[in-house]
Amino acid sequence: MAFGMQFGGLTGKIILSVIRIIAVTAIGYILVKAIRKKEKKLLIFSLCLIMAGAIGNIIDSAFYGLIFSQSDFLIVAQAFSEGGGYAGFLQGKVVDMLYFDVNWPLWLPWLGGSKIFPPIFNLADSSITVGVLILLIFYHRIFPKKDKIEDTAKGEIHESETPEVEKI
Repeated sequence: MAFGMQFGGLTGKIILSVIRIIAVTAIGYILVKAIRKKEKKLLIFSLCLIMAGAIGNIIDSAFYGLIFSQSDFLIVAQAFSEGGGYAGFLQGKVVDMLYFDVNWPLWLPWLGGSKIFPPIFNLADSSITVGVLILLIFYHRIFPKKDKIEDTAKGEIHESETPEVEKI
């Protein structure tokens, strides 16, 4: 759940934390396999960004609630306060600290005066987003299409990577 979105109370928080832990484990497994197979560096880099962001959010949700007191816009959280933290293990909030207060110009129909990008987010969310965008934008470079070319003389099938340009 990125960019300040929330997921259904205490049960949702625990489910989300478990999903994050499973995702990090799966990404770690895929990352190790990619490194051993000497896959493209762009794939390894994007997987590292996604994994680092996910681990950052896990650390926040695991420990922030144990360490800090409750906070809001008027009350600043205190570390290791006498009352203890505000939530249990894996139940804390992920700390969002980046917000860009930029509005569309007032003269623009339908959008005028509204926020261009209203979510509040953190570096972990940014890391995950950039990693996924790299995978999407450079998909064909990271995962080149393989064609099976049959050598008619020998009756053998060979796999080859297609060039960057699509075949017509």
